[in-house]
Order: sequence, then C-alpha cells, then structure tokens
Amino acid sequence: MMAGTLPISYYLGLSALLFTLGVLGVLIRRNALVIFMSVELMLNAGNLAFVAFARMYDMLNGQIFVFFVMAVAAAEVAVGLALIVAIFKTKRSIDVDQMNSLKG
Repeated sequence: MMAGTLPISYYLGLSALLFTLGVLGVLIRRNALVIFMSVELMLNAGNLAFVAFARMYDMLNGQIFVFFVMAVAAAEVAVGLALIVAIFKTKRSIDVDQMNSLKG
C-alpha cells in the first residue's frame, strides 16, 4: 500500500453502505423519483466497488466497465423521467401505489 492511500476495505465498506441505502430507498419509499434516485445510488455503489478493485489490481477493466454502467444509467434516467412525466400528466401523482394499471 502506498503512503497516503486508503485500504480497499474502506472503499468497499462505503460501497456496501451506499448500496444498502439504495435498497432501503427502493423498498421503503413510494415516490417514483426517490425510487429512481435510489436505483442510481445502487449503481454508483457498484461503480465505486469496480473502481476500487481496478485500482487494487492496477487494471483498467473495472474503470471501463464503470463507463458503460454510467452510460446505461444515463439512458435509464432519461427514459424513467419521461415515463414519470407522462404518468404524472394523466394520474396527477407519482405515487407507485396508485400506478397499478397500465390502462389510461
């Protein structure tokens, strides 16, 4: 370990904490925007673990994978927010309990 660097266990602990917060946000909250933010938090927790392992093994594979995960997350946010706006226009609510049918 180089001087001034943190051990990988700190990064993995933070990643696990962020992932747990994301899972709790998805399971507990009923607001669609909060659920989407929680999913993004889980994706970023996974990204942090990938980068930590890539740094530990001095390989770029993890960082390249993070790039693709971020691209997919950006597309997911664009489509998800478009769906939320469309649903809000018809239902006047973004509570997931009220979105029990796909009919207009």
